[in-house]
Amino acid sequence: MLIGLLAAVGVLAALTVVPGPDMAVVTKRAVACGWRDGLRTVGGITAGLLLWGVLTVVGLAAVLAASATVYTVVKLVGAAYLVVLGVQSLLSSRRNPADGQPAAAPAPTGNPWRTGLVSNVFNPKIAVFYTGLLPTLAPAGLSPHAGMGLLVLLHAGLTVVWLGSYVALLARARAFFEKPAVRRAMSRATGAVLIGFGVKVAAAQP
Repeated sequence: MLIGLLAAVGVLAALTVVPGPDMAVVTKRAVACGWRDGLRTVGGITAGLLLWGVLTVVGLAAVLAASATVYTVVKLVGAAYLVVLGVQSLLSSRRNPADGQPAAAPAPTGNPWRTGLVSNVFNPKIAVFYTGLLPTLAPAGLSPHAGMGLLVLLHAGLTVVWLGSYVALLARARAFFEKPAVRRAMSRATGAVLIGFGVKVAAAQP
């Protein structure tokens, strides 16, 4: 059981560190509004993972994974949300002060926790991952529900550690990211990345 659990943790860790929409959303909030908003966004993302975990354990996520219509609706809503965030980031880069002038404190747009939650809940790939891969990783010696529940908690914990560390790294380089030119470049880069992920999610197949 221990060997199987360690192997599952390795797979979950690899999937967690791969850059995706969650990291892009965290980057946007942390750079624009500070580390507190970044951590709140991480909290929302983690809540989304736990929600998907609950839905998976009770079997509702399998309905989403199996229904092409429901999957399409969820992915299009999620894609549109990512594109909107990306456009907002691009527009904010045009409002940043010119080089040499002090950067004004950015006004947060929306609740960061809700931003993280919505971006994660409307990512149907999480449902496909949880219903398709998680059961195969469940350690022997536990019931299927208990095994998947344990893996969901581990995945959520890994996400908090990874994204929380990433926010801390951004905070340590705060002076660098507060430079007007760097802030504009980051806003444009994260905006483009979010729009790119939105397009990718919209084109994804179950």
